[in-house]
Amino acid sequence: MAFNASLRPLLGLAVGLVLGGVGSLLFVQSMPPAEGSPEQQVARMEVELKAARNRITALEAADPRGRLRPGSSFTDRARSIAERIRAGEQVTPEDLFRMTQPLLRDLAPLFDRIRVRDQNRRIDSLCGELARKYDLDEAQQETLRKWFERRAEEEAKRFSDLVAREGTSMQDVMRAARDIRPDDGLDEAMAGILGGDRLAAFKATRLEERAARVQQEADMRLERLDGIVGLDETQRDQVFALMARNSRDYDSSMQFDGVDQSAISSLPAGSSRDAVLSVLRPDQRQAYEAHQQQRRAEAARELGEIGLALPANWDMLDADDFH
Repeated sequence: MAFNASLRPLLGLAVGLVLGGVGSLLFVQSMPPAEGSPEQQVARMEVELKAARNRITALEAADPRGRLRPGSSFTDRARSIAERIRAGEQVTPEDLFRMTQPLLRDLAPLFDRIRVRDQNRRIDSLCGELARKYDLDEAQQETLRKWFERRAEEEAKRFSDLVAREGTSMQDVMRAARDIRPDDGLDEAMAGILGGDRLAAFKATRLEERAARVQQEADMRLERLDGIVGLDETQRDQVFALMARNSRDYDSSMQFDGVDQSAISSLPAGSSRDAVLSVLRPDQRQAYEAHQQQRRAEAARELGEIGLALPANWDMLDADDFH
């Protein structure tokens, strides 16, 4: 069964946050790792995972302060979900996320080790690319590396705090994961490292890269809406301008082929879904709303086939259509 694109991350996130990290540790189980190799470190993490599981089990049994009340263990929560499904009650992917959230908090140290490993690989790649392009000396490379490490730690803490916070929804986590970018703030960091022609070259290249990102995202969302309602040329220009202006990468000095720059820069920041929909004629609005209702009905049917209910705020997951 092919699930609606909006539901794939919704269903997979609750379980995937746990199994994705754990699975990456277990795939080397059948291979003897070399001494000092990354594989050996992963194998060591597997041992720590087993110890964490045993510790969780012991805490649930001891419950010295009543924090782990009867029915609050992962097994009990999973059993409760299964019983609700068998009883015909509504269970949503959000309920699955709530079920796994305490376990995610308990296994945070393990996931942090995985994050650091992957983070270091990404930092090596980014630093190497920038060092080659702008001829950075060793001191400049070290400054850049430390900046990337600080940014990665800040993003990791923000994400971990969000996952652990009471009241966090699955949609909150999905948006946070989508919004993580390792190069946010890089322009300011490189301004403190480079100077003269090298800094000018970096700024020009970064502006081109960000402009290409803005245009790609705006074109993608424009074509998505056009495929639903059939936009005329004037509407296409208006919708592109709104979507480009609302991009987090937008800069007023950017130029786009075939687009009046003044029409974009004159728009207020943070153009909403209503601003985009206001461009549509009444018949196009009806076509769009009918499309959304059809998507919702299909998603509800697909979830219903596996005993889950569609979240009441499912339409929030379509925010990428507009911003």
